[in-house]
Amino acid sequence: MSEESSKSAAGARIVEVSPDDAGQRLDNFLLARLKGAPRSLVYRIVRGGEVRVNSGRAKPDRRLEAGDRVRVPPVRLAERDPAVPSRGLCDELAGRILFENEGVLVIDKPSGLAVHGGSGLSLGLIEALRAMRPDAKSLELVHRLDRDTSGCVMVAKKRSVLRHLHEGLREGKVSKRYLALVRGRWPASRTRVTAALEKNTLSSGERVVRADDAGKRAETLFRVLSAFDEATLVEASPLTGRTHQIRVHAQISDHPIAGDDKYGDREFDKRMRAHGLRRLFLHAASLAFTLPSGEKVEVSAPLDPALASVLESLAP
Repeated sequence: MSEESSKSAAGARIVEVSPDDAGQRLDNFLLARLKGAPRSLVYRIVRGGEVRVNSGRAKPDRRLEAGDRVRVPPVRLAERDPAVPSRGLCDELAGRILFENEGVLVIDKPSGLAVHGGSGLSLGLIEALRAMRPDAKSLELVHRLDRDTSGCVMVAKKRSVLRHLHEGLREGKVSKRYLALVRGRWPASRTRVTAALEKNTLSSGERVVRADDAGKRAETLFRVLSAFDEATLVEASPLTGRTHQIRVHAQISDHPIAGDDKYGDREFDKRMRAHGLRRLFLHAASLAFTLPSGEKVEVSAPLDPALASVLESLAP
């Protein structure tokens, strides 16, 4: 059966997942078919039960399988021109590509740029890359970084590579290494944090992540790199991929990350601003993964000069 199929009386489409789309998240599958729909709208119709997978409700992060039948409801979208990245942003991103072949590219995302649009943002990294590469029809984020986090992000150029890398992430075959500046002296003996994490929504509507035994398993390895008078530079290697994982694991260890406006310490951040820190000190420094061909790839992103200068200021 072809992907596009019948329409229901209510105007919804029933779309059968093709082998090329197998392994894709439900939210990304819908975004590709509801052109121009903001991610917030996609989440709303999924959580409201308007989207069904094999006649049942599903979560936005569900991985689809070939042959799954997805009910895609009709949505009304305001007519608007797609956001266009500035020439300056395009030039900057072109100079930040760390690795590229026919199936994947790895880019050093700048701090302050979201990986995708939504929640009031018309444009993010993936939209900018698609605008820069209009002939590349299958560009998809393999994973995400928080908006204020800089560093390595994988973007798949083929569905088959996307599925392969997603499988690698699920099976722990992708190695990620971050650099973070945390409050106080991180003890060298504390090398592993395993607190389960749960997403919560505050009365204000803000979404936060909390340590909760009822949450999803999360594990991060930590290693001390440099100790300063009132801060420590650590290497953080997440073995699972939960939202805000490193930030919350640092917080519950009583060593919040510098510049973290959600999980941090305002007084500590104020002292770090005196050393020139104007952003979250969290940087995705390296990635190691294996391509479908069996080729092993290791990519690293240099620490932003702004963060490097903070470390120089802290050094005795």
